[in-house]
Amino acid sequence: MVSTDLARAVAELERAHRPRWLLAAAAEAYPPLLAAGVRLERCHDLALTEAILLGHLGRHGEPRGLAAAVARLRGLPVPDDTAPRKRDTQPTLFEPEHERLPGGVDPLDAVVQVHAEQQRVLAGLPGADRLRLLVAAESASALAAAEMSHHGLPWRVDVHEALLAELLGPRTPVGVRPRALAELADRITEAFGGRAVNPDHPPNVVRAFAREGVDLPSARAWVLKDVDHPAVAPLLEYKELSRLWVAHGWSWLDQWVRDGRFRTEYVVAGVVSGRWATRGGAGLQLPRTLRRAVVADPGWTLVVADAAQLEPRVLAALSGDHRLAEVSRDTDLYTTLAADAFHGDRARAKVAMLSAMYGGTGGEAGPLMAVLRRRFPEAVDYVEAAARAGEQGRMVRSRLGRTSPAPSEAWRELTGSADDDEDSARRSRRAARDWGRFTRNFVVQASAADWTAALLGVLRRGLAESAPRAQLVFFQHDEVMVHCPREDADAVRARVDAAGEEASRLVFGGTPVRFPLQTAAVTCYGDAK
Repeated sequence: MVSTDLARAVAELERAHRPRWLLAAAAEAYPPLLAAGVRLERCHDLALTEAILLGHLGRHGEPRGLAAAVARLRGLPVPDDTAPRKRDTQPTLFEPEHERLPGGVDPLDAVVQVHAEQQRVLAGLPGADRLRLLVAAESASALAAAEMSHHGLPWRVDVHEALLAELLGPRTPVGVRPRALAELADRITEAFGGRAVNPDHPPNVVRAFAREGVDLPSARAWVLKDVDHPAVAPLLEYKELSRLWVAHGWSWLDQWVRDGRFRTEYVVAGVVSGRWATRGGAGLQLPRTLRRAVVADPGWTLVVADAAQLEPRVLAALSGDHRLAEVSRDTDLYTTLAADAFHGDRARAKVAMLSAMYGGTGGEAGPLMAVLRRRFPEAVDYVEAAARAGEQGRMVRSRLGRTSPAPSEAWRELTGSADDDEDSARRSRRAARDWGRFTRNFVVQASAADWTAALLGVLRRGLAESAPRAQLVFFQHDEVMVHCPREDADAVRARVDAAGEEASRLVFGGTPVRFPLQTAAVTCYGDAK
């Protein structure tokens, strides 16, 4: 933890000068300051910047921590990054490493030197201005992520326990199935003629179906849904309830909810596309059922904002497809797209758009894509160019410069083989297509991550100005939640709308594409949608 004197000094500097703090890693340096009551307005996160620059140079996966950056700068052997610390062993502000830094360099000197080198590298890269914006947005996101963990998501333990009791039955000892699961297991066994089947063991389920003359490739839910057998319904119900029990049951409550708050550790750009991840508590996989347990404090409200159909709008802005930009003017893009190109069939319009972005070809995706290509050629050409780049093993970039990783050497050997064997050629083509599907989606998903990073940075700043008691408490891909006093709800909603507009301008310039944010001020998260 930071000393009282250091926290006081940082707070005084923050109030007097509003500096941009150089942090080796905000995820480690900022939480102890928050615990001491100190909020930072701006920072430059060296670790996140190092990852962006390494990726831009095609060096994904290399260590990005301060020790590694110092070693690269000095031509020394590059050490691996250290594992994230547990929350109760936070470092002090300017001592972010467990071990001494390479060459015995002073941590403060190291921070200054690495920052200077990053600025030098940035200045020499094409698209430097966009990359600087990405670095600023990512660093602001790191501050927001630490604050979300610090504030925590309001969580009603009594509501959660009531939901578990309603769905599963009374609490049971660890390892003992709750009543609802035990009853479903009995029904499954009965459906298989009384021969015991363990629904928690997929091979056992597959063998049980085989004895009934039903051959299955797996016991996954999507496979079972196409099977006509009396065991299917209780199996599917068992799977759903078992997932709740294991991932978010009583043990989860005991471990992750304290003092009416669920606190996970958000990992900014934890996914290669720039999307966030979490450590602990499956913070980004909260079941819809449990949203009922997310309840604002008395006198407070939850402002939930959702970016409507974000990725199709990002594609419209990236590609400059004016017709698709016109479609984006309405809040429900898929309904307008359906009216424009698919005779009002919203479901088919959605399948077509998702196929364009994800490379779907099965079922009716092919014919629907042909319609989309005729109506929106610039948009389709954009993602197909990204797919071709991936098939050729080239990197692609997001709007602000996030870079896709290069395929592995094994992939290059497979796709570059001159073997005339038809089976080898088939595997080569499949591998190339698979990587092309990845890069096809990367340019869209990573650019959406650019936009949301800018949104968070702008919104965080705006809330501090007009609703200083408001707290960012949750973020997931295209959804953000603010916990605020009820009287501040209108100001927060206005800030959310303004942040969406500014993020669009920052990332996509003067694009005609609309990025509407649907907001709801609710007491319970379950009422937001």
